[in-house]
Amino acid sequence: MKKTKSLAAVLLSLALVFSLCACTQQQTSRLEPTAIEIPTQKATEPVDPVTSVINSMTTEEKVGQLFFARCPDADAAGVVSRYHLGGLILFGRDFEGKTAEEVKSDISSYQSAAKHGLLIGVDEEGGTVVRVSDNPNLRSEAFPSPKNAFLNGGWEAVEQTETEKAQLLTSLGINANMAPVCDVTSNEDSFIFDRSFSGDPNEVSEFVKKTVGIYGENKLGSVMKHFPGYGDNTDTHEDMAYDSKPYSAFQQSDFLPFQAGIAAGADAVMVAHNIVACMDAEVPASLSPKVHEILRSDLNFSGVILTDDLAMEAIQKYAGADAAAVAAVKCGNDMLLCSDVETQYPAVLAAVKNGGITEEQLNASVRRILQWKSRLGLPEQE
Repeated sequence: MKKTKSLAAVLLSLALVFSLCACTQQQTSRLEPTAIEIPTQKATEPVDPVTSVINSMTTEEKVGQLFFARCPDADAAGVVSRYHLGGLILFGRDFEGKTAEEVKSDISSYQSAAKHGLLIGVDEEGGTVVRVSDNPNLRSEAFPSPKNAFLNGGWEAVEQTETEKAQLLTSLGINANMAPVCDVTSNEDSFIFDRSFSGDPNEVSEFVKKTVGIYGENKLGSVMKHFPGYGDNTDTHEDMAYDSKPYSAFQQSDFLPFQAGIAAGADAVMVAHNIVACMDAEVPASLSPKVHEILRSDLNFSGVILTDDLAMEAIQKYAGADAAAVAAVKCGNDMLLCSDVETQYPAVLAAVKNGGITEEQLNASVRRILQWKSRLGLPEQE
């Protein structure tokens, strides 16, 4: 009987122990906090300023950025605002008889009308092409051609001339020079001979490299011309020019100055209106997708590509103003030098809206243009 009671006591004790353990575990589990799953948030990458500007622009504003238009005789500021122009190019008539203060005032009024800053360009090569220094109010004598500067004073004279040129232009509010000339020719009968630095591609390459560097240091945009190289061709201001050189000749000569300038950080390349048989025998270089692909892929140029003036006779004989402008954009030009923005702007805008020119291509061109402006320090209007 005692053994039975003893066994019962043991069993009762064990039951109490197990019960206490269970209670302790339950209390402990109640005290432990429940794990809460917090959804992870992906870090948002900051949007770069250029993308922000592009996202804020209307289609009309984007299309306007493609136009580097000739400065009109009247109401230039109104034209800039109405067509949202990316740039204005000034010619001799825009400087004739004016003082430096008058030129600055004119340019300031154009800039005030531009929402996205305005490229103000000019052809100030020196020698036979001088839009600014031909005015004695702006410089006592016109700049010499780079070729003559070199003949009279070597590389030191070239560097001094290009530095002074950059400083004069920027002091007036001009921020892009349609230079340096990269064409290579030793043929005195060639249209481009007086404007070419040399018939030696290595000498031209050295000149281009130095000039691009000097312009960059002075916040003056550089526009290398005339890709793929004028060579010994006739003047496309007057008629179509046909180039029958083999592609190897371009690789060994004409391309070299452009490659030197690209390596030095050139902002833009102007494409000529020549028909170059070895690249595209059907259309002028300025309207040829094949030529633009060579510039992008073979020469690895990532900056702004622009046409020579679409009002030149070579293009006028090939296509009407509106068709030429649309073709120029579609083939790969980012900007169009034009003297007929009233006709060409609506044509390009219509092509964008009907899908002939894609939004993707338009945005890519506008991005390159705005990046160029940013490097020059052009502000966005508030």
